[in-house]
Formats: sequence, structure tokens, C-alpha cells
Amino acid sequence: MDRPDNSGSAQMFKNPTLERLSRTHISIPIVLFLGISSVSFYYAVTSTTIALPLGIGIFLAGILAFTFVEYMMHKHFFHMLPDTKFKDKLQYSIHGVHHDYPKDKDRLAMPPFVSAAYAAIFYGVFTLLMQDYALYFLPGFLVGYAAYLAVHYAVHAFQPPKNFLKVLWVNHAVHHYKDPDAAFGVSSPLWDYLFGTLPKK
Repeated sequence: MDRPDNSGSAQMFKNPTLERLSRTHISIPIVLFLGISSVSFYYAVTSTTIALPLGIGIFLAGILAFTFVEYMMHKHFFHMLPDTKFKDKLQYSIHGVHHDYPKDKDRLAMPPFVSAAYAAIFYGVFTLLMQDYALYFLPGFLVGYAAYLAVHYAVHAFQPPKNFLKVLWVNHAVHHYKDPDAAFGVSSPLWDYLFGTLPKK
């Protein structure tokens, strides 16, 4: 099969309703995550006895944790070896289509109902593991997620800035167009640096 010219958009579903539901404007999940983060942080401050300085530290740890999850998911799940028909279809549906059509702005984030389900699952898991501390950790994690979505959209939609953020554009361009086995961190190059997957100069 010939590789697409990186423009246009793939049709993933024959059913027009499913096809429409597979697309979303980037602002919807970002607003959703920031809204949930705000509510969670409010309840963390008003309904727990956790000191605010500690809470802010936990919030920052949530952001850092997201960058690690982002890296590991991108490297090991989104770029899994498609050695069976099921894994080949799964890998293409969740990420391969994005590599074939990186300019498709409607598929740079999961649909809203998937994003909401993610947030609910994160809340349940974090609460199980951390109890009240989850009310600070969850906002940090979701702010990290929202930042990732914003950066990912920006590097595909806009020209790189003439400042220190340019490295994010450069690294992601290398990942898409030169070396898909490098630069898995989108919102931060931290884990690429630590795990030795920065693009070769």
C-alpha cells in the first residue's frame, strides 16, 4: 500500500456516526481536563487536612508522573510491534493513522467520551492508591495531559517559535519524518534524555 502524502484524513469507520465520533476539536478535551482539575484541586483545599505546600508538591509530582506515562505509552503501546493482525489493527487505529496523516487536526486527541472515561479511571486508581492525596495528584496529572495535548496540537498546527520551545517542534518532526524510534516525549524531552532516545544529531 502506498504511503499517504501526509495531508488529508483517513476514513476509519464506514458508519458516518462512528466516523464523526472519532474526531474532536483539541479544545474539548483540554477544557474537560482543566475543568476536572480545578474541581479536584478545590476539594483538595477545602475538604482535606493536607497542608497546601505539600499539596502543591503532590500536584507537581502529578505533572511529572504524566510526562513519564506519556513517554512509556508512546514508546511501548503506540509503537508496539504489530506482529499479529489484531495488534496491527489496534496500533494503526490508535496511532499509526496519526503518522500517516499528521496534519489531520481532528485526530490529535481522543474523542470526549474516551477522555472523560480516562479521567474517571485515573480518579479511581489514584484514590485507591493515595486516598485524599489523589485530589492533588489528579489535577497535576490532568494538567500534564492537557499540556501534552496543547503542545502536540501546536507542533502540528503552527510554525516553531524562535525560543527554547523550538526543541519540541524539532524533536517531534524527527519522530514523524525521520526516526519513529526516537523522540517519544512530546511535552518534554526529559525521559528521552534519561532513557537515551533523543534524536541523533
